[in-house]
Amino acid sequence: MDRSWMHLIDRVTSKEYAEGVEQFLTIARAHAIETDRIRCPCRSCYNNIFLPISEVETHLYLNGINPNYNPWIFHGEDEILDVSDDNQPASPTNDDEYIDDMEQMLDDIREGTVIGEVDELAEPRVHPPIGEATPSSSFDKLLDDARLPLYQGCKQYSKLSFIVKLLHIKAIGGWSVKSFDLLLKLLRSAFPDADFPHSYEAARSLERGLGFKYHKIHACPNDCVLFWKDNADLNECPKCKAPRWLPNTHRNRLIPQKVLRHFPLKTRLQRLYMSAKMSANMRWHKEHRNSDGGIMRHPSDSQVWTTFDNDHSWFARDARNIRLGLASDGFNPFNNLAKPYSIWPVILMPYNLPPWLCMKDQFFITSLIIPGPKSPGNEIDVYLQPLVDELNELWENGVHTYDAYKKETFRLHAALMWTINDFPAYGNLSGWSTKGKLACPSCNADTDAMWLTYGHSTSRNRWRRKRKGREQGREEEDENCDEESRTKGSGREGRVGRAGQGVRGEEEMREDERNVGGKEEE
Repeated sequence: MDRSWMHLIDRVTSKEYAEGVEQFLTIARAHAIETDRIRCPCRSCYNNIFLPISEVETHLYLNGINPNYNPWIFHGEDEILDVSDDNQPASPTNDDEYIDDMEQMLDDIREGTVIGEVDELAEPRVHPPIGEATPSSSFDKLLDDARLPLYQGCKQYSKLSFIVKLLHIKAIGGWSVKSFDLLLKLLRSAFPDADFPHSYEAARSLERGLGFKYHKIHACPNDCVLFWKDNADLNECPKCKAPRWLPNTHRNRLIPQKVLRHFPLKTRLQRLYMSAKMSANMRWHKEHRNSDGGIMRHPSDSQVWTTFDNDHSWFARDARNIRLGLASDGFNPFNNLAKPYSIWPVILMPYNLPPWLCMKDQFFITSLIIPGPKSPGNEIDVYLQPLVDELNELWENGVHTYDAYKKETFRLHAALMWTINDFPAYGNLSGWSTKGKLACPSCNADTDAMWLTYGHSTSRNRWRRKRKGREQGREEEDENCDEESRTKGSGREGRVGRAGQGVRGEEEMREDERNVGGKEEE
Protein backbone atom coordinates (compact mmCIF):
# COMPACT_ATOMS: atom_id res chain seq x y z
CA MET A 1 0.00 0.00 0.00
CA ASP A 2 1.40 3.40 -1.04
CA ARG A 3 2.08 5.61 2.01
CA SER A 4 3.91 8.43 0.21
CA TRP A 5 1.03 10.83 0.94
CA MET A 6 2.08 10.87 4.62
CA HIS A 7 5.13 12.97 3.66
CA LEU A 8 3.28 15.61 1.60
CA ILE A 9 3.48 19.23 2.79
CA ASP A 10 0.40 20.52 0.95
CA ARG A 11 -2.31 18.86 3.02
CA VAL A 12 -5.22 21.16 2.15
CA THR A 13 -5.31 21.15 -1.65
CA SER A 14 -3.55 17.82 -2.36
CA LYS A 15 -5.88 15.18 -3.77
CA GLU A 16 -3.45 12.35 -2.87
CA TYR A 17 -3.37 13.47 0.77
CA ALA A 18 -7.17 13.60 0.96
CA GLU A 19 -7.46 10.08 -0.50
CA GLY A 20 -4.83 8.83 1.95
CA VAL A 21 -6.67 10.31 4.93
CA GLU A 22 -9.93 8.77 3.75
CA GLN A 23 -8.20 5.40 3.38
CA PHE A 24 -6.77 5.65 6.89
CA LEU A 25 -10.11 6.60 8.43
CA THR A 26 -11.85 3.72 6.65
CA ILE A 27 -9.41 1.23 8.21
CA ALA A 28 -9.68 2.94 11.60
CA ARG A 29 -13.52 2.84 11.57
CA ALA A 30 -13.46 -0.88 10.76
CA HIS A 31 -11.09 -1.49 13.67
CA ALA A 32 -12.99 0.69 16.17
CA ILE A 33 -15.83 -1.59 17.24
CA GLU A 34 -18.71 -0.11 19.26
CA THR A 35 -16.92 3.24 19.74
CA ASP A 36 -16.29 6.43 17.77
CA ARG A 37 -13.07 7.38 19.57
CA ILE A 38 -9.67 6.33 18.22
CA ARG A 39 -6.06 7.25 18.81
CA CYS A 40 -5.04 10.40 16.99
CA PRO A 41 -1.85 9.83 14.90
CA CYS A 42 -1.22 13.52 14.15
CA ARG A 43 2.14 15.15 14.76
CA SER A 44 0.89 16.69 18.01
CA CYS A 45 -0.92 13.73 19.60
CA TYR A 46 1.37 10.86 18.46
CA ASN A 47 -1.32 8.22 19.23
CA ASN A 48 -1.37 9.20 22.90
CA ILE A 49 -4.85 10.77 22.95
CA PHE A 50 -8.22 9.20 22.12
CA LEU A 51 -10.44 11.57 20.12
CA PRO A 52 -13.66 11.28 18.11
CA ILE A 53 -13.07 10.29 14.50
CA SER A 54 -14.25 13.69 13.24
CA GLU A 55 -11.68 15.50 15.42
CA VAL A 56 -8.95 13.09 14.31
CA GLU A 57 -9.73 14.00 10.70
CA THR A 58 -9.39 17.71 11.54
CA HIS A 59 -6.04 17.11 13.29
CA LEU A 60 -4.74 15.19 10.27
CA TYR A 61 -5.45 18.14 7.98
CA LEU A 62 -4.23 20.82 10.40
CA ASN A 63 -1.21 19.13 11.99
CA GLY A 64 -0.49 16.37 9.50
CA ILE A 65 -0.03 12.67 10.18
CA ASN A 66 3.11 11.33 11.82
CA PRO A 67 5.20 10.19 8.79
CA ASN A 68 6.97 7.53 10.89
CA TYR A 69 3.72 5.83 11.91
CA ASN A 70 3.85 2.79 9.64
CA PRO A 71 2.33 0.22 9.90
CA TRP A 72 -0.86 1.46 11.55
CA ILE A 73 -0.73 -0.99 14.42
CA PHE A 74 -3.18 0.99 16.62
CA HIS A 75 -5.78 1.15 13.87
CA GLY A 76 -6.13 -2.40 12.62
CA GLU A 77 -2.89 -3.38 10.86
CA ASP A 78 -0.60 -6.17 12.06
CA GLU A 79 2.88 -5.36 13.25
CA ILE A 80 5.66 -6.68 11.01
CA LEU A 81 8.60 -7.98 13.04
CA ASP A 82 11.99 -8.24 11.38
CA VAL A 83 13.70 -11.23 12.99
CA SER A 84 16.63 -11.35 10.60
CA ASP A 85 20.15 -10.85 11.90
CA ASP A 86 21.49 -7.49 10.78
CA ASN A 87 25.04 -8.83 10.92
CA GLN A 88 24.27 -11.50 8.35
CA PRO A 89 24.02 -10.47 4.71
CA ALA A 90 20.65 -11.09 3.15
CA SER A 91 20.68 -14.13 0.92
CA PRO A 92 19.26 -13.63 -2.55
CA THR A 93 15.94 -15.34 -3.18
CA ASN A 94 14.57 -16.72 -6.37
CA ASP A 95 10.86 -16.25 -6.88
CA ASP A 96 10.74 -19.36 -9.06
CA GLU A 97 12.02 -21.69 -6.31
CA TYR A 98 9.46 -23.53 -4.23
CA ILE A 99 9.96 -25.20 -0.90
CA ASP A 100 9.25 -28.61 -2.42
CA ASP A 101 11.82 -30.32 -4.63
CA MET A 102 9.30 -31.72 -7.11
CA GLU A 103 11.05 -30.25 -10.13
CA GLN A 104 14.41 -31.72 -9.11
CA MET A 105 12.78 -35.11 -8.64
CA LEU A 106 11.26 -34.92 -12.12
CA ASP A 107 14.65 -34.04 -13.59
CA ASP A 108 16.16 -37.14 -11.97
CA ILE A 109 13.32 -39.30 -13.26
CA ARG A 110 13.63 -37.90 -16.77
CA GLU A 111 17.37 -38.58 -16.82
CA GLY A 112 16.71 -42.18 -15.89
CA THR A 113 13.89 -42.50 -18.41
CA VAL A 114 15.76 -41.40 -21.52
CA ILE A 115 18.55 -43.95 -21.19
CA GLY A 116 19.56 -45.32 -24.55
CA GLU A 117 20.04 -48.98 -25.19
CA VAL A 118 23.65 -50.16 -24.94
CA ASP A 119 25.30 -53.52 -25.38
CA GLU A 120 25.22 -55.93 -22.47
CA LEU A 121 29.00 -55.92 -22.12
CA ALA A 122 29.39 -52.18 -22.52
CA GLU A 123 31.24 -50.29 -19.82
CA PRO A 124 29.33 -47.74 -17.71
CA ARG A 125 29.22 -44.43 -19.51
CA VAL A 126 28.49 -40.90 -18.46
CA HIS A 127 24.87 -40.05 -19.18
CA PRO A 128 24.26 -37.47 -21.91
CA PRO A 129 22.95 -34.03 -20.95
CA ILE A 130 19.24 -33.57 -20.56
CA GLY A 131 19.10 -31.26 -23.53
CA GLU A 132 20.08 -34.05 -25.90
CA ALA A 133 17.04 -36.11 -24.96
CA THR A 134 13.55 -35.55 -26.20
CA PRO A 135 11.18 -35.75 -23.23
CA SER A 136 7.73 -37.14 -23.69
CA SER A 137 4.65 -34.99 -23.64
CA SER A 138 3.67 -36.39 -20.23
CA PHE A 139 6.95 -35.21 -18.77
CA ASP A 140 6.51 -31.79 -20.35
CA LYS A 141 3.11 -31.56 -18.69
CA LEU A 142 4.55 -32.67 -15.36
CA LEU A 143 7.36 -30.13 -15.52
CA ASP A 144 4.88 -27.39 -16.38
CA ASP A 145 2.74 -28.34 -13.39
CA ALA A 146 5.84 -28.47 -11.17
CA ARG A 147 6.79 -24.92 -12.17
CA LEU A 148 3.25 -23.54 -12.06
CA PRO A 149 2.38 -21.96 -8.68
CA LEU A 150 -0.78 -23.11 -6.98
CA TYR A 151 -2.06 -19.53 -7.20
CA GLN A 152 -0.56 -16.24 -8.25
CA GLY A 153 2.24 -15.32 -5.87
CA CYS A 154 2.38 -18.69 -4.06
CA LYS A 155 5.96 -19.62 -3.17
CA GLN A 156 5.33 -22.69 -1.04
CA TYR A 157 3.41 -25.06 -3.30
CA SER A 158 3.36 -25.76 -6.98
CA LYS A 159 0.29 -27.24 -8.60
CA LEU A 160 1.85 -30.69 -8.84
CA SER A 161 3.34 -30.76 -5.33
CA PHE A 162 0.03 -29.75 -3.73
CA ILE A 163 -1.90 -32.44 -5.61
CA VAL A 164 0.70 -35.10 -4.73
CA LYS A 165 0.45 -34.14 -1.04
CA LEU A 166 -3.35 -34.30 -1.20
CA LEU A 167 -3.22 -37.76 -2.76
CA HIS A 168 -0.76 -38.84 -0.06
CA ILE A 169 -3.10 -37.65 2.69
CA LYS A 170 -5.98 -39.46 0.99
CA ALA A 171 -4.01 -42.71 0.98
CA ILE A 172 -2.95 -42.38 4.63
CA GLY A 173 -6.39 -41.32 5.85
CA GLY A 174 -8.31 -43.87 3.80
CA TRP A 175 -10.54 -41.27 2.15
CA SER A 176 -13.10 -42.39 -0.37
CA VAL A 177 -13.14 -40.97 -3.88
CA LYS A 178 -16.39 -39.15 -3.11
CA SER A 179 -14.92 -37.44 -0.03
CA PHE A 180 -11.88 -36.40 -2.08
CA ASP A 181 -14.13 -34.89 -4.76
CA LEU A 182 -16.10 -33.01 -2.09
CA LEU A 183 -12.87 -31.60 -0.65
CA LEU A 184 -11.75 -30.41 -4.08
CA LYS A 185 -15.13 -28.76 -4.60
CA LEU A 186 -14.82 -26.95 -1.27
CA LEU A 187 -11.26 -25.80 -2.04
CA ARG A 188 -12.26 -24.46 -5.44
CA SER A 189 -15.13 -22.56 -3.84
CA ALA A 190 -13.01 -21.12 -1.01
CA PHE A 191 -9.98 -20.29 -3.17
CA PRO A 192 -11.23 -19.41 -6.66
CA ASP A 193 -7.81 -18.13 -7.75
CA ALA A 194 -6.06 -21.43 -7.00
CA ASP A 195 -5.61 -24.01 -9.74
CA PHE A 196 -7.25 -27.12 -8.26
CA PRO A 197 -8.33 -30.17 -10.30
CA HIS A 198 -12.04 -30.82 -10.63
CA SER A 199 -12.10 -34.45 -9.54
CA TYR A 200 -10.05 -37.35 -8.23
CA GLU A 201 -9.52 -38.69 -11.74
CA ALA A 202 -8.18 -35.32 -12.87
CA ALA A 203 -5.80 -35.29 -9.89
CA ARG A 204 -4.59 -38.80 -10.69
CA SER A 205 -3.95 -37.83 -14.30
CA LEU A 206 -1.43 -35.22 -13.13
CA GLU A 207 0.89 -37.78 -11.54
CA ARG A 208 0.45 -40.64 -13.99
CA GLY A 209 3.44 -39.35 -15.91
CA LEU A 210 5.64 -40.44 -12.99
CA GLY A 211 5.30 -44.00 -14.26
CA PHE A 212 3.72 -45.63 -11.19
CA LYS A 213 1.33 -47.80 -13.17
CA TYR A 214 0.07 -51.33 -12.79
CA HIS A 215 -1.28 -53.94 -15.18
CA LYS A 216 -4.58 -55.75 -14.88
CA ILE A 217 -4.32 -59.44 -15.75
CA HIS A 218 -7.52 -61.47 -15.88
CA ALA A 219 -7.51 -64.82 -14.09
CA CYS A 220 -9.61 -67.96 -14.11
CA PRO A 221 -12.19 -67.86 -11.28
CA ASN A 222 -10.95 -71.32 -10.23
CA ASP A 223 -7.28 -70.21 -10.15
CA CYS A 224 -6.32 -72.45 -13.06
CA VAL A 225 -4.54 -70.04 -15.42
CA LEU A 226 -3.97 -66.38 -16.16
CA PHE A 227 -5.41 -64.93 -19.33
CA TRP A 228 -1.95 -63.72 -20.19
CA LYS A 229 0.55 -64.23 -23.01
CA ASP A 230 -0.73 -67.21 -25.02
CA ASN A 231 -4.08 -67.17 -23.20
CA ALA A 232 -4.68 -63.44 -23.54
CA ASP A 233 -7.36 -63.80 -26.24
CA LEU A 234 -9.29 -66.70 -24.71
CA ASN A 235 -12.80 -66.23 -23.36
CA GLU A 236 -12.82 -69.34 -21.18
CA CYS A 237 -10.34 -71.27 -19.10
CA PRO A 238 -8.50 -73.90 -21.19
CA LYS A 239 -8.51 -76.30 -18.21
CA CYS A 240 -11.83 -76.05 -16.40
CA LYS A 241 -13.76 -74.25 -19.18
CA ALA A 242 -14.95 -71.59 -16.72
CA PRO A 243 -16.01 -68.35 -18.45
CA ARG A 244 -13.65 -65.42 -18.29
CA TRP A 245 -16.41 -62.79 -18.07
CA LEU A 246 -19.27 -62.24 -15.70
CA PRO A 247 -22.70 -62.81 -17.23
CA ASN A 248 -24.34 -59.43 -17.84
CA THR A 249 -26.77 -57.80 -20.19
CA HIS A 250 -24.37 -55.01 -21.21
CA ARG A 251 -22.63 -56.57 -24.15
CA ASN A 252 -20.59 -53.46 -24.81
CA ARG A 253 -18.83 -53.77 -21.46
CA LEU A 254 -17.28 -57.09 -20.48
CA ILE A 255 -16.50 -57.48 -16.78
CA PRO A 256 -13.87 -60.10 -15.82
CA GLN A 257 -14.59 -62.49 -12.97
CA LYS A 258 -11.18 -62.15 -11.33
CA VAL A 259 -8.39 -59.61 -11.88
CA LEU A 260 -4.76 -59.83 -10.78
CA ARG A 261 -3.00 -56.49 -10.35
CA HIS A 262 0.65 -56.57 -11.33
CA PHE A 263 3.00 -53.70 -10.48
CA PRO A 264 6.08 -53.87 -12.75
CA LEU A 265 9.20 -54.44 -10.67
CA LYS A 266 11.92 -53.22 -13.02
CA THR A 267 10.78 -49.61 -13.17
CA ARG A 268 10.42 -49.46 -9.40
CA LEU A 269 13.93 -50.80 -8.85
CA GLN A 270 15.27 -48.29 -11.35
CA ARG A 271 13.68 -45.43 -9.42
CA LEU A 272 15.71 -46.35 -6.34
CA TYR A 273 18.77 -45.06 -8.21
CA MET A 274 17.16 -41.93 -9.66
CA SER A 275 17.76 -40.07 -6.40
CA ALA A 276 21.40 -39.33 -5.59
CA LYS A 277 20.83 -39.76 -1.84
CA MET A 278 18.97 -43.03 -2.22
CA SER A 279 21.51 -44.32 -4.71
CA ALA A 280 24.25 -43.79 -2.12
CA ASN A 281 22.20 -45.64 0.51
CA MET A 282 21.82 -48.63 -1.82
CA ARG A 283 25.60 -49.23 -1.50
CA TRP A 284 25.59 -49.20 2.30
CA HIS A 285 25.76 -52.98 2.70
CA LYS A 286 29.20 -53.08 1.07
CA GLU A 287 30.78 -49.65 1.43
CA HIS A 288 29.65 -48.46 4.87
CA ARG A 289 28.78 -51.60 6.82
CA ASN A 290 30.69 -52.26 10.04
CA SER A 291 31.83 -55.83 9.48
CA ASP A 292 33.21 -56.71 12.91
CA GLY A 293 32.50 -60.36 13.54
CA GLY A 294 30.14 -61.86 16.03
CA ILE A 295 27.31 -59.32 15.75
CA MET A 296 24.49 -59.49 13.23
CA ARG A 297 23.04 -56.05 12.55
CA HIS A 298 21.87 -56.58 8.99
CA PRO A 299 21.16 -59.52 6.65
CA SER A 300 24.53 -58.80 5.01
CA ASP A 301 26.17 -60.06 8.23
CA SER A 302 24.64 -63.51 7.78
CA GLN A 303 26.39 -66.61 6.50
CA VAL A 304 23.81 -66.95 3.73
CA TRP A 305 24.80 -63.56 2.31
CA THR A 306 28.51 -64.46 2.42
CA THR A 307 27.93 -67.85 0.80
CA PHE A 308 25.84 -66.25 -1.94
CA ASP A 309 28.63 -63.75 -2.65
CA ASN A 310 31.18 -66.55 -2.90
CA ASP A 311 29.01 -68.63 -5.24
CA HIS A 312 28.02 -65.68 -7.47
CA SER A 313 31.01 -63.37 -7.44
CA TRP A 314 29.85 -61.62 -10.64
CA PHE A 315 26.71 -60.51 -8.80
CA ALA A 316 28.54 -59.38 -5.66
CA ARG A 317 31.12 -57.42 -7.65
CA ASP A 318 28.71 -54.49 -8.10
CA ALA A 319 27.23 -53.27 -4.81
CA ARG A 320 24.29 -51.77 -6.71
CA ASN A 321 22.82 -55.17 -7.58
CA ILE A 322 19.72 -55.61 -5.43
CA ARG A 323 18.97 -58.45 -3.02
CA LEU A 324 15.28 -58.83 -2.29
CA GLY A 325 13.09 -60.39 0.34
CA LEU A 326 9.51 -61.48 -0.37
CA ALA A 327 6.57 -61.50 2.04
CA SER A 328 2.99 -62.54 1.42
CA ASP A 329 -0.05 -63.41 3.48
CA GLY A 330 -3.80 -63.08 3.26
CA PHE A 331 -6.03 -60.61 5.08
CA ASN A 332 -9.60 -59.37 5.03
CA PRO A 333 -9.70 -55.82 3.61
CA PHE A 334 -13.24 -55.18 4.83
CA ASN A 335 -14.28 -53.91 8.23
CA ASN A 336 -16.94 -56.59 8.47
CA LEU A 337 -15.02 -59.70 9.49
CA ALA A 338 -18.21 -61.73 9.25
CA LYS A 339 -17.86 -61.49 5.48
CA PRO A 340 -15.21 -64.04 4.48
CA TYR A 341 -12.71 -62.57 2.06
CA SER A 342 -8.97 -63.13 1.65
CA ILE A 343 -6.77 -60.94 -0.52
CA TRP A 344 -3.05 -61.66 -0.84
CA PRO A 345 -0.54 -58.85 -1.49
CA VAL A 346 3.00 -59.81 -2.47
CA ILE A 347 5.54 -57.36 -1.04
CA LEU A 348 9.27 -57.07 -1.84
CA MET A 349 11.93 -55.47 0.39
CA PRO A 350 15.35 -54.27 -0.89
CA TYR A 351 17.99 -55.42 1.61
CA ASN A 352 20.70 -53.20 0.12
CA LEU A 353 19.49 -50.34 2.30
CA PRO A 354 20.83 -49.84 5.83
CA PRO A 355 18.88 -51.48 8.68
CA TRP A 356 17.14 -48.25 9.67
CA LEU A 357 15.64 -47.96 6.17
CA CYS A 358 15.22 -51.40 4.60
CA MET A 359 12.19 -52.37 6.72
CA LYS A 360 10.42 -49.01 6.52
CA ASP A 361 7.06 -49.18 4.78
CA GLN A 362 7.98 -46.41 2.31
CA PHE A 363 10.57 -48.76 0.79
CA PHE A 364 8.24 -51.76 0.52
CA ILE A 365 7.56 -52.57 -3.13
CA THR A 366 4.12 -53.96 -3.91
CA SER A 367 4.52 -56.45 -6.73
CA LEU A 368 1.19 -58.29 -6.90
CA ILE A 369 -2.28 -58.06 -5.41
CA ILE A 370 -3.94 -61.46 -5.66
CA PRO A 371 -7.74 -61.14 -5.50
CA GLY A 372 -10.15 -63.11 -3.33
CA PRO A 373 -12.64 -64.06 -2.15
CA LYS A 374 -10.79 -67.28 -1.29
CA SER A 375 -7.15 -67.88 -0.58
CA PRO A 376 -5.27 -69.12 -3.68
CA GLY A 377 -3.70 -71.91 -1.62
CA ASN A 378 -1.26 -74.03 -3.59
CA GLU A 379 -2.39 -72.33 -6.81
CA ILE A 380 -0.56 -69.17 -5.79
CA ASP A 381 2.18 -70.11 -8.26
CA VAL A 382 -0.29 -69.31 -11.05
CA TYR A 383 -0.45 -65.70 -9.86
CA LEU A 384 3.30 -65.47 -9.25
CA GLN A 385 4.13 -66.03 -12.93
CA PRO A 386 4.55 -62.31 -13.85
CA LEU A 387 6.85 -61.75 -10.87
CA VAL A 388 8.87 -64.91 -11.57
CA ASP A 389 9.37 -63.84 -15.19
CA GLU A 390 10.64 -60.43 -14.06
CA LEU A 391 12.98 -61.96 -11.48
CA ASN A 392 14.41 -64.36 -14.07
CA GLU A 393 15.00 -61.50 -16.48
CA LEU A 394 16.61 -59.35 -13.79
CA TRP A 395 18.89 -62.23 -12.81
CA GLU A 396 19.94 -63.29 -16.29
CA ASN A 397 19.87 -60.11 -18.37
CA GLY A 398 19.41 -57.22 -15.97
CA VAL A 399 18.08 -53.81 -16.94
CA HIS A 400 19.89 -50.58 -17.85
CA THR A 401 19.58 -48.12 -14.98
CA TYR A 402 20.73 -44.55 -14.47
CA ASP A 403 22.72 -43.90 -11.29
CA ALA A 404 22.05 -40.33 -10.14
CA TYR A 405 24.88 -40.54 -7.60
CA LYS A 406 27.65 -41.43 -10.08
CA LYS A 407 25.95 -39.85 -13.10
CA GLU A 408 26.31 -42.98 -15.21
CA THR A 409 24.33 -45.95 -16.44
CA PHE A 410 24.89 -49.54 -15.39
CA ARG A 411 23.20 -52.90 -15.80
CA LEU A 412 21.13 -53.66 -12.72
CA HIS A 413 20.60 -57.26 -11.59
CA ALA A 414 18.41 -58.53 -8.76
CA ALA A 415 18.12 -61.75 -6.76
CA LEU A 416 15.45 -63.05 -4.39
CA MET A 417 17.23 -64.11 -1.20
CA TRP A 418 14.53 -64.85 1.39
CA THR A 419 10.80 -65.21 1.92
CA ILE A 420 8.98 -64.04 5.04
CA ASN A 421 5.75 -65.84 5.93
CA ASP A 422 4.03 -68.03 8.46
CA PHE A 423 4.09 -71.83 8.20
CA PRO A 424 0.90 -72.31 6.12
CA ALA A 425 1.97 -69.58 3.68
CA TYR A 426 5.42 -71.18 3.58
CA GLY A 427 3.80 -74.34 2.28
CA ASN A 428 1.89 -72.41 -0.39
CA LEU A 429 4.91 -70.44 -1.61
CA SER A 430 7.47 -73.25 -1.54
CA GLY A 431 5.25 -76.16 -2.53
CA TRP A 432 6.27 -78.12 0.57
CA SER A 433 3.43 -80.01 2.20
CA THR A 434 3.03 -78.65 5.72
CA LYS A 435 0.59 -81.42 6.65
CA GLY A 436 1.09 -85.10 7.31
CA LYS A 437 4.07 -87.14 8.44
CA LEU A 438 6.74 -85.23 6.47
CA ALA A 439 5.47 -81.75 7.36
CA CYS A 440 8.73 -80.57 8.94
CA PRO A 441 11.12 -79.33 6.21
CA SER A 442 14.11 -79.69 8.57
CA CYS A 443 13.54 -83.28 9.64
CA ASN A 444 12.21 -84.49 6.29
CA ALA A 445 12.49 -88.30 6.16
CA ASP A 446 14.27 -88.47 9.53
CA THR A 447 11.13 -87.48 11.39
CA ASP A 448 9.87 -89.53 14.33
CA ALA A 449 6.24 -88.68 13.56
CA MET A 450 3.77 -91.51 13.91
CA TRP A 451 0.14 -91.99 12.99
CA LEU A 452 -2.26 -92.36 15.89
CA THR A 453 -4.75 -95.02 14.90
CA TYR A 454 -7.46 -94.03 17.33
CA GLY A 455 -6.66 -90.31 17.31
CA HIS A 456 -6.71 -90.13 13.49
CA SER A 457 -3.85 -87.62 13.48
CA THR A 458 -0.08 -87.44 13.32
CA SER A 459 1.88 -87.24 16.54
CA ARG A 460 5.29 -85.55 16.55
CA ASN A 461 7.26 -86.05 19.72
CA ARG A 462 10.47 -84.64 18.29
CA TRP A 463 10.19 -82.07 15.51
CA ARG A 464 13.82 -81.33 14.81
CA ARG A 465 16.91 -83.44 14.57
CA LYS A 466 18.68 -81.19 17.03
CA ARG A 467 15.91 -81.72 19.50
CA LYS A 468 16.09 -85.42 18.73
CA GLY A 469 19.79 -85.41 19.54
CA ARG A 470 19.19 -83.54 22.75
CA GLU A 471 16.47 -85.96 23.75
CA GLN A 472 18.70 -88.92 22.90
CA GLY A 473 21.30 -87.41 25.18
CA ARG A 474 18.69 -87.03 27.89
CA GLU A 475 17.63 -90.66 27.41
CA GLU A 476 21.23 -91.82 27.84
CA GLU A 477 21.53 -89.67 30.96
CA ASP A 478 18.25 -91.10 32.26
CA GLU A 479 19.49 -94.64 31.63
CA ASN A 480 22.73 -93.91 33.48
CA CYS A 481 20.80 -92.36 36.33
CA ASP A 482 18.46 -95.34 36.49
CA GLU A 483 21.41 -97.74 36.53
CA GLU A 484 23.10 -95.75 39.26
CA SER A 485 19.85 -95.58 41.19
CA ARG A 486 19.43 -99.31 40.94
CA THR A 487 22.99 -99.82 42.14
CA LYS A 488 22.53 -97.43 45.03
CA GLY A 489 19.15 -98.94 45.79
CA SER A 490 20.61 -102.46 46.02
CA GLY A 491 23.29 -101.17 48.35
CA ARG A 492 20.74 -99.58 50.59
CA GLU A 493 18.67 -102.76 50.57
CA GLY A 494 21.78 -104.74 51.56
CA ARG A 495 22.56 -102.40 54.39
CA VAL A 496 18.99 -102.44 55.57
CA GLY A 497 18.90 -106.20 55.29
CA ARG A 498 22.09 -106.63 57.24
CA ALA A 499 20.92 -104.17 59.82
CA GLY A 500 17.64 -106.00 60.05
CA GLN A 501 19.43 -109.24 60.44
CA GLY A 502 21.53 -107.72 63.21
CA VAL A 503 18.46 -106.46 65.04
CA ARG A 504 16.77 -109.80 64.74
CA GLY A 505 19.92 -111.51 66.04
CA GLU A 506 20.02 -109.34 69.16
CA GLU A 507 16.35 -110.02 69.89
CA GLU A 508 16.92 -113.73 69.52
CA MET A 509 19.89 -113.49 71.90
CA ARG A 510 17.75 -111.67 74.49
CA GLU A 511 15.01 -114.22 74.05
CA ASP A 512 17.51 -116.99 74.58
CA GLU A 513 18.84 -115.26 77.67
CA ARG A 514 15.33 -114.94 79.12
CA ASN A 515 14.67 -118.54 78.36
CA VAL A 516 17.93 -119.56 79.98
CA GLY A 517 17.23 -117.42 83.06
CA GLY A 518 13.77 -118.91 83.46
CA LYS A 519 15.12 -122.42 83.34
CA GLU A 520 17.70 -121.63 86.01
CA GLU A 521 15.01 -120.28 88.37
CA GLU A 522 13.03 -123.42 87.95
